[in-house]
Amino acid sequence: MAPPQKPRTKAQGSSSRKPTVTSLPFLLEIGTEEIPTKVLPQALQDLAGLGQQLLSECRLDYQQIRTVGTARRLALLVDGVQTQQSSLTQEIVGPPKSGAYDASGAPTKAAQGFANSQGVSIDQLTIKETPKGLYLAVQKHERGQSAKQVLATTLPSYLAKLTFPRAMRWNASQAKFSRPIRWMVVLLGHQALQVEFAGIRSGGVTWGHRFYRMKGKKTGLGVPLINAATYVATLKKLGVLVDPDERRAEIIRQLAALTKAARGQVEAVHRHELIEEAVWGVEYPHAILGTFQKEFLALPKAVLISSMKEHQGFFSLVGKDDRLLPKFIAVTNTPWGNTNLITKGNERVLSARLKDAQYFFQEDEKRPLHERVTALDGVMFHKKLGTMRQKVERVRDLAGWMTLDRHDLKDVCERAALLSKADLTTGMVGEFPTLQGIMGEEYARHDGEVQDVCQAIGEQYLPRFPDDQLPGSFAGMLVACADRCDSIASFFSVGMAPSGSEDPLGLRRAAYGLVRILSETSLRLNLVEVFRHMLQILAKQGVGQGEPKTATEIIGFIIDRLRFYGRNTMGLREDVMEAVTRVRPQNTADLADLVSRMRALQAITSQPDFETLMIGFKRAHRIVEKEAWNCTDVMPERFSHDSEQRLYQVLSQSQQAVTNSTAKQEYGEALEALLAFKSPIDEFFAAVLVNDPDPGIRENRLSLLTAIDRLFLTLADFSCIHTTGAEVG
Repeated sequence: MAPPQKPRTKAQGSSSRKPTVTSLPFLLEIGTEEIPTKVLPQALQDLAGLGQQLLSECRLDYQQIRTVGTARRLALLVDGVQTQQSSLTQEIVGPPKSGAYDASGAPTKAAQGFANSQGVSIDQLTIKETPKGLYLAVQKHERGQSAKQVLATTLPSYLAKLTFPRAMRWNASQAKFSRPIRWMVVLLGHQALQVEFAGIRSGGVTWGHRFYRMKGKKTGLGVPLINAATYVATLKKLGVLVDPDERRAEIIRQLAALTKAARGQVEAVHRHELIEEAVWGVEYPHAILGTFQKEFLALPKAVLISSMKEHQGFFSLVGKDDRLLPKFIAVTNTPWGNTNLITKGNERVLSARLKDAQYFFQEDEKRPLHERVTALDGVMFHKKLGTMRQKVERVRDLAGWMTLDRHDLKDVCERAALLSKADLTTGMVGEFPTLQGIMGEEYARHDGEVQDVCQAIGEQYLPRFPDDQLPGSFAGMLVACADRCDSIASFFSVGMAPSGSEDPLGLRRAAYGLVRILSETSLRLNLVEVFRHMLQILAKQGVGQGEPKTATEIIGFIIDRLRFYGRNTMGLREDVMEAVTRVRPQNTADLADLVSRMRALQAITSQPDFETLMIGFKRAHRIVEKEAWNCTDVMPERFSHDSEQRLYQVLSQSQQAVTNSTAKQEYGEALEALLAFKSPIDEFFAAVLVNDPDPGIRENRLSLLTAIDRLFLTLADFSCIHTTGAEVG
């Protein structure tokens, strides 16, 4: 549901307003066939935005706007809409005065034409002073129409602006909407407005829950709405909780009651996702508690959860020991039916699903994973990149190379990579694709593979989504990184890098996962070397030519994802990230190191002396840049002023401090050392002229500033940092 908006106080473009005499609630309800649940939250948010735009451009004040809805209806509710448009006073500027009157003061054709075009007499024209001179002007007053009239006229064009990821046409009107519109209600107070959109004429009749029967009436009959203000209450009487917040609260309340009765808890990982699915999937939630045969508990936990979640949308229940209970909760859309019958029906459906899963599991275990690897020759990775077997071989080569010949770790990584995709050939993963990797770990353990190999197979896809957990084992991290590096490098090699906002191949997601692993764990990799090696592996398979240019493009892509991560996860400033990434050595891309530098730099920017230090540094930087000076050989014997000696002394001390701190990757300490330049550099610029008439003194001062500039650039390009103080050129 879109959040309530702040009260409106003045219509746009209005310069004179009469106090609002009366105001009424407004309702727009669009009844449809069932809209996909995933698009509903955004659709309601968009509807709220269009409502604000409509009322603003119609010059109609209001108090509060919100949207509610279900899969069968989208509704816009507005409190306190004024019943009369605000009058509008506009000043229209015409031709220059100099060309509007002749020498005798009589109006010219230009003045007369302007007056005629505005429907006024010459006497009604005024003179307006503008920055360009004196111009003719006219004040035009437009009396406001009734809200009823203006809304009925303008609403259809605004409805046409509603967009959906996938829209359809279904009648001769050629209007597009997520699903066919079946009815519309437009009410201002108690009065129904006549509006036509998508071939549907609005009225004052709404429709309740499909299966709800009012006393003495059949199900599914239209019911007149008496007033826009009573919409939510009326729908509740018709078996519809139209407010998604109310449905959510009711679902959570019912879940709490049933889990207490079952002496368990809802499985936590998918709880929020399933609640949201239920919120948008029903019009009146009714949770039921069901059971399944205990024999199915012998199946892996992930299989049971997926069987209940993916096909049925059921909540799994766990006990205090976090083991699954032979129970489930389903949120149904029929609170008035035979609850026992509905429960039995859901139990039968789930039992059939679990029997299928049991069959797949038992059949899959008959064939070890290592025997399935050859079957990957028949699984296409991509038509330009060969089979999944070829991908597995590339990932194995890269994962082994990344272990730096630590033979115990190398053996584990290569074995895990070899078996990593074998579960794609199993019946279980064919039925539940989200279990890939998870089932690979389960089957590897059944086959007697060592624990480290099993765990790495299970962790290869982590993190699956932005906030997901990361691989917990070193081998798991390496295989997960190798898999992502292969996917990214492969598609870049064949010219299929992401463009625009689309990411059909999931490369941005893969890069983001790579960024998280290398930024949040102990694994350190130089991605420049990694991708150069990866491109060589691809070239051996006939994919691409291992060009350095491709590696450079990939690193730029990864750095872009790193900045996205820094901005959204750690709140890092754009100028800070730019300053650090700009000085990254071309042959190095250590993401953890870059993040450490960024965090340290952002922290130092809040120091009291940093702002003034930047003024002095940027002045020095611009001088060095302008002169294109490269020499850093400073000769103290050429100093002619004490300020030069003090600045040189701080430079010598800071160079050693920065070198020692960066060697330990203590970037905060290194940056603190730079703060010592604040006073000496200010004194230097106040006391001496860099461009001294003596060429030797001038060159020595330029070398001193260049040495300082180079020292700062070892940590970041500080010229990128935004400052608020005045900067001297």
